[in-house]
Amino acid sequence: MTRFGDFDVLCRDTPSYTWCNLFYRQVLRHASTVFTDASLPPASAGMGVNPTCTIPRMGHEGSLGNIANIVVCALSMVFTGVLIWATNKRKAAVGRIELRTFLTLYFLTLPLQLVTTGSFLEQGSTPLVVLTAIHAGAVAALFWSLLANGLVATQVVEDGTPSSLVPFYFFTVAFFAATTYISLDVGLTITSAFGPSNPPAALHSIPLFIFTSIWPAVCVVLYFALMAYIVLVILNEVRPMWFYILSAALFVLSQLDYFLLNRVICKGSSSKVDGSFVATLLETAAVGVLYLAWKSITEESWDEDAYYPS
Repeated sequence: MTRFGDFDVLCRDTPSYTWCNLFYRQVLRHASTVFTDASLPPASAGMGVNPTCTIPRMGHEGSLGNIANIVVCALSMVFTGVLIWATNKRKAAVGRIELRTFLTLYFLTLPLQLVTTGSFLEQGSTPLVVLTAIHAGAVAALFWSLLANGLVATQVVEDGTPSSLVPFYFFTVAFFAATTYISLDVGLTITSAFGPSNPPAALHSIPLFIFTSIWPAVCVVLYFALMAYIVLVILNEVRPMWFYILSAALFVLSQLDYFLLNRVICKGSSSKVDGSFVATLLETAAVGVLYLAWKSITEESWDEDAYYPS
């Protein structure tokens, strides 16, 4: 029976599920007694543990790796770079520095995603484990920065000041460091605190599951609630809220694609591509609409109020 914190079902049924990279060494240690040969040999294995469908490692069986997601990640980096530039130009906008940091963190997750899900590196290798751990830390920090942007938008403390930026960056670093360390412990079994799964077949890690699955979902819900309060109650506006609704809808659709359609696309393409590229495209679109939402409630020049009715 699957327990809270088990990754076995996700690693079996969800192609290109990034955090499965962290369990592969445990797979190798127990493969003879617990797992089938579906995850072996490491030299050609795609992502997942006993996967029902996986893209072979680049160069094996004529595979180009996860080529569709590689292309979308690269294009998303260009698009996010433009958003960062546009955000930086709005000198007087409320939360400019905080939003720019959020966009920068999202930008940084894209090359990490490209490498950790692209089927470049050998499964179980130290470089893949380390890069996946850093990716997990960046994701946890990214969603904290999203929530922090909502807190900043309430103007409880003035944006761009030490009272805003010090806790903002402190918790960004804290979430990154904590999640990266836990991920490294899971992947490399540095200690017994977070490392070995018990039982091995469950691929079990409650802290990793919380930081990579529960924490992002909580941040998204809280951020949406905060922005709904600010737009509908404080600003007494409706039109900007549609941007936030659209952004949330795109994010939800990306997750539905990732967990429900991913395997369908993988099998339908005979393991040439999976649904991760669609999820990445929708996530990037959600970030773009989030920028439009922020732009719609902030002023660009110093001559106007911080917020204005749109």
